[in-house]
Amino acid sequence: MQRWRGYEAAPGGWGRSVVTIGVFDGVHKGHQATIGHAVARARQLGVQSVVVTFDPHPAEVVRPGSHPAVLTEPARKAELIEALGVDALCVVPFTPAFSRLPAEAFVHDILVEHLHAALVVVGENFRFGHKAAGDVALLERLGRAFGFSVEGASLVAEASTVFSSTYIRACVDAGDVTAAGVALGRPHRVEGVVVRGDQRGRELGFPTANLLCHRHAAVPADGVYAAWLVRRGHRERLAAAVSVGTNPTFSGRERRVEAYALDFSGDLYGERLALDFVTRLRGQVRYDSVEPLIAQMNEDVERTRRALG
Repeated sequence: MQRWRGYEAAPGGWGRSVVTIGVFDGVHKGHQATIGHAVARARQLGVQSVVVTFDPHPAEVVRPGSHPAVLTEPARKAELIEALGVDALCVVPFTPAFSRLPAEAFVHDILVEHLHAALVVVGENFRFGHKAAGDVALLERLGRAFGFSVEGASLVAEASTVFSSTYIRACVDAGDVTAAGVALGRPHRVEGVVVRGDQRGRELGFPTANLLCHRHAAVPADGVYAAWLVRRGHRERLAAAVSVGTNPTFSGRERRVEAYALDFSGDLYGERLALDFVTRLRGQVRYDSVEPLIAQMNEDVERTRRALG
């Protein structure tokens, strides 16, 4: 998959293409259906498929301070999009100047001049241009004027629940990582670098990897979870009991993500890890002494083994 930073980076000899556009945070089942449709149509037409996405999240530029929790970091999002068979990924820097681009200029500059769109595939709730003035109907009118077709992709739902990034963020925020995983089509992932913490887990017999996550990462609600710890550089996946919270038994204040890898005794400091959250085991509890905490941690480990099979 080719990767471009900015639509101006598209090769000069780039031919006609099928383009789909969106933030695609999470690359959830709905996104997968839209992108998959674009890839399939590109193959039918004998042209290239292009995904156009944005960085940073448009909400942060349009309404500073409103950056939503991020379900997939840029590198992970690119991996997931590439796995869908896309030919090119175009990441457009979403700047204040770009946010003021009128809908008509958005179409002409990106879709016509640089990507030579033969077909544009978008979700039925797609909006574009300054103040989100453009919709699918306007895109279709502009397509007729500029010589490309438009196909809308239906929203994906199960049991009357429409899958969206907003819905998945709400699930994660509530600690319902199981529901989030259903909508994503895979476990919700949080990534970070292992840094030194208080080493209290080691003293209790449960040495944990303390993850320093991105400030906008969609970290699940406080509690204990069964998760897979993925050592990306080692292509290794370990069962892990993960604690999210402030360690109330020890009057902690800093919210942390700490993973205890089962049956592992190596050194993880400095590694960039991923945690794939499978299910929530319990909420966070404050204990009056260390002994009941250790007993609970032993139970958490056994429940993690059962949850992950």
